[in-house]
This record gives sequence, C-alpha cells and structure tokens, in this order.
Amino acid sequence: PAFLATMERLISVAQSDCPVLLEGETGTGKELAASFLHQHSRRSEGPFLTLDCTVLTEGLFESEVFGYERGAFTGSLGRKMGLFELAGGGTLFLDEMGGLPAMIQAKLLRVLETGEFRRVGGTQALHADVRVVCATNRDLVEEVKAGRFREDLYYRIAGMSVRLPSLRERTEDIPLLAQTLVERINVARQRRHRLTQAALDWLGRQEFPGNVWELRNLIRAAYAVSNRGVIDLPQLPHRHF
Repeated sequence: PAFLATMERLISVAQSDCPVLLEGETGTGKELAASFLHQHSRRSEGPFLTLDCTVLTEGLFESEVFGYERGAFTGSLGRKMGLFELAGGGTLFLDEMGGLPAMIQAKLLRVLETGEFRRVGGTQALHADVRVVCATNRDLVEEVKAGRFREDLYYRIAGMSVRLPSLRERTEDIPLLAQTLVERINVARQRRHRLTQAALDWLGRQEFPGNVWELRNLIRAAYAVSNRGVIDLPQLPHRHF
C-alpha cells in the first residue's frame, strides 16, 4: 500500500510541469522515481539527464550546468553546452542536492527564478526550457531552519514534493523484491537460483537501513556463495548496521 500510494502520487505529479522535490532515505529509488516522472510527462520525448550534486565544486557546477565558451578558462579549447541546454525540452534531475554549498545554491536559484543563464565566459542570455526534478536524503526544512539551505531555493525546487517510503514502511514488499533481484541475476548469468521460504521470511523481518541498495548487495553476496542454486539462511549475511 505504501508503494502504491507513492506511485499514484508520482503519476499525478508527472502531469504538471512544476519543479518536483523527491525526498527519501538513501536507496529508496529516487533516481528511478525521477525517470518515471519524466517518462509519464509531456516531456517524455525529450532528454532525461542526471547530475550528482555531491561531487560539485563551484567552478565545476557552472561549467557542467551552464556550459562554457571557447577561451573562458585555461583548457577550454571549444564551446561546451551545459546540462540546462542539453536537457532542453526534457527533464534535468539534480540528485542529492541537500549538501550544495551556499554559492552554488545562489547560482541555481537565479536560473530557476528567471529561466535564464549564461555560459561561463559568455555574454548571451540563454533560456532554459527544462523541468527540474531534485532529490535529497536530508530534511530540507530542518536544513533551512539551521541556515544551511536557502529558504527561497527550497520553495523554488519544492513546487510539488513526493516522499519515497523506506523498506521499513513496506516490509511486505521485501520478499517480492528479493525474488525479483534473484531473477535478474539468473537472467544475466543464465542460471536458476532460488530463495528458500526460510530465507524469504528472514529477509521480510529485516529493517535494511540502506533500503533497496542494501537488499540488492545482500542478495548478490548470497547468490555468489549459494549451494546448488539454493539460497538459504546460511548464505545470507547476518551482519547489519
């Protein structure tokens, strides 16, 4: 039920062109949700591009997101289009943006407010025809209160919000997810491994703080040491954080 309610919310939100904020713990599928929003929007024929905000410095942010002109800085031998141009007519997904430095927050706010930007070293104002979908594993309301995230930027990116449930909130889905993960490995390796009912029952009782990522890693490890195609309790790692 928790997952189905989330899917209904995503389908509803996809019909709008408003900015969307996806909230949820690490491993809950925020990038998949962003892709789903794009595929069910009027922009589905356009590009879907992703940017991991955790690896950005101020200079890298500007060159990656806005692009640059020839000679804008040492090593810029030609013009480069930024993500706002490359995603034109489509969707730009900004992943894990809760930790963006203040200077980058200010630059992002400007383009979201005006819809205009300039390439680094350029003078021409360009228009961004992009739907922005952002994701975070942080509580941005608390980040705003603590002064670490701009309030005006928060309201720009959270035109509509969707919270993705953790596996703790949908434990009844864990056995099916586990079986699906095993089947995917079977197809890739052309084998016929299976989970025993005891293994499925045990998995359904775990909390998985790393959510689907943790479950996936656990299944991969158990698959690698399974005996004669059977994944049972002895093959499941029992160490959790």
